[in-house]
Amino acid sequence: MRIHVLSFEGPDGYACAGGIASRVTGLAESLAALSFDTHLWFIGDPSLAGHETRGNLTLHRWCQWISRFHPAGVYDGEEGKRIDYAASVPPFLIEELLPHLRRSGDASVMAEEWQTADAVLHLDWLLRRAGLRSRVNILWNANNTFGFDRIDWGRLASASTITTVSRYMKHRMREWGVEALVIPNGLTADAFISPAPRAAAELNRRFADRLLLAKVARWDPEKRWVMAIEIVARLKQEGWRPLLVARGGVEPYGREVLATAEAAGLQVVQRQNPQGVSGVLEALSEVHGADIVVLNSHVGPDSRRMLFQGAAAVLANSAHEPFGLVGLETMAVGGLACTGCSGEDYAMPGRNALVLQTADPDEFLAQFGRLRANPNRESAIRKAARMTAKQYLWPDIIERDILPRIPLFNRQSTQTPLAAAS
Repeated sequence: MRIHVLSFEGPDGYACAGGIASRVTGLAESLAALSFDTHLWFIGDPSLAGHETRGNLTLHRWCQWISRFHPAGVYDGEEGKRIDYAASVPPFLIEELLPHLRRSGDASVMAEEWQTADAVLHLDWLLRRAGLRSRVNILWNANNTFGFDRIDWGRLASASTITTVSRYMKHRMREWGVEALVIPNGLTADAFISPAPRAAAELNRRFADRLLLAKVARWDPEKRWVMAIEIVARLKQEGWRPLLVARGGVEPYGREVLATAEAAGLQVVQRQNPQGVSGVLEALSEVHGADIVVLNSHVGPDSRRMLFQGAAAVLANSAHEPFGLVGLETMAVGGLACTGCSGEDYAMPGRNALVLQTADPDEFLAQFGRLRANPNRESAIRKAARMTAKQYLWPDIIERDILPRIPLFNRQSTQTPLAAAS
């Protein structure tokens, strides 16, 4: 089977904006490692090759002519890219598929997020016109509720099997009259690699007398950044000497969050462009009396693993979290994840994570304080967290959640939106 993954985000630095890049890159690389002929079509770096083959994985960097005028990243010039992607990817993909289908091969297309919905509709129409629709499985996946108001759900359900990333999202999508299958996010094997011992030891030595916390999320109210600030302020009042290492995004809400921190009497320092593990350690040097250190550039996987493992807790607390990849990444390295209770299907309160049900910082202080008083219990939670994360390796998800459902995916045009059915 030949598999095509359609996504805006992808493995290039230019195309990495969040969890979708991690999802599609891990999925595509894992499919290729399982010997599937895999193709990833994404908004790639305009300075790199348009098409690149890496073993069984072929990267197709699309909309590069537009991206050259929009250097800020994948979502810079988003609407023009979306229109071009929907118009140009499906005809090219059909030409790519035809020789394979004529040799009696089968194919699957897995599309991600609302930006690809029109591309799926276009591809479905082209396949039907060519009399090849029954030979191609098409899945469309929702990672969040973004753009739902721009989707023609009736047409999309007729053109594809609709999936999503958690039971929480499945129920959220019923509000839109959609019945979705759940295919969770996954992790690649490198998510379990322990940080370099010297770097981990240096982080622990440097902050032996501080309570190190970490939070990596978009600057968005749904990520409960203000609650994280309130947690830091309360811990400081209680004499814990907290230090929050924060990595947000480019969203303007970040200014409001930092203003809230300063109004609460917290000292904030900002560090620019830390590169690699050594760069992050350097950025965390000489913080003195700071309560919050904001990292203002991309934090790579090695650095994240160091922070997630070394932190006393990773504040992955959100009011609306479709899946919660940061929490799962934290658990993979044996970190203590503190999640919300929406889409984090993997989080079991008090067994492998701390789970918050409110926006009250005292809920965190009560759970965390109780845990810190019992080091054996904390160690057991970290160990259980790592074991849980291993159930979310991409090869296992492919074998467990994707391949057995191929017969369902073959039944195209059978999904009917609930709203239409009623």
